[in-house]
Amino acid sequence: MDLDALKQTAIEAALAAGEVAQRGFGHTKHVATKSNATDLVTEFDRQAQKVILDIVRARYPDHDILAEEGDSKQTGSPFLWAVDPIDGTTNFVHNVPLFCVSICVLHEQQPLVAVVWAPSIEELFVAVRGQGATCNGQTLRVSNTATLEQSVMAKGFSYRHALRQKNLNPFNRFVLNSRAVRRIGSAALDLCWVGMGRFDGYWELDLNPWDVAAGWLVVQEAGGKISDLEGRPLRVQQGGLVASNATLHEAMLELLEQEA
Repeated sequence: MDLDALKQTAIEAALAAGEVAQRGFGHTKHVATKSNATDLVTEFDRQAQKVILDIVRARYPDHDILAEEGDSKQTGSPFLWAVDPIDGTTNFVHNVPLFCVSICVLHEQQPLVAVVWAPSIEELFVAVRGQGATCNGQTLRVSNTATLEQSVMAKGFSYRHALRQKNLNPFNRFVLNSRAVRRIGSAALDLCWVGMGRFDGYWELDLNPWDVAAGWLVVQEAGGKISDLEGRPLRVQQGGLVASNATLHEAMLELLEQEA
């Protein structure tokens, strides 16, 4: 498989979808809910996804697709495109410019090529397995922060109300044991910002494959570490994760394991 062709296709699709999203930013008229009142979708999510899938299917008709807004294809191909046309839809709806297009090509359930494009802040993250990660062409490296007390952490909260209370105790522990905790509303950007050293770590209890896959590869290729909530190797179909600059990974896991 030509990795450069995969990368260029993912970049082209992400940029095209970003044009749709940026054109709609501040002009959303149709906001619907999915699983509950906090899980939103707009007409621009669907339009942006169609742009991506049209490009991917034209070039890789035999590849499988797992897309947030439906229209997925599962045939057992070893190649799977995990697509989130607008990650951070709540931000998008409320005119907060922290949202992105997230595209990852997985091979045998492992991220191979990743592209995350945040059009409003003009940051393009690209990662290829074994070839490193970049933002706007500049090589990424995770932070060298050595202690939790010096760290800036990122946190996401599930759409599922049953998990929201479960989030609060570990959130409080991180607030008390770190320099700061941020919550920006886009898992893909949280992970990419760990990869570039803006954040020293990130955790979340409940995520979908399209939220995780691209940022997963960015973190790894930037020298960071990513695992499930118990420290085991991450699998794309599972819910929770911990990402870090590697140095802080065990300390993060220990905080998450503490009893309420």
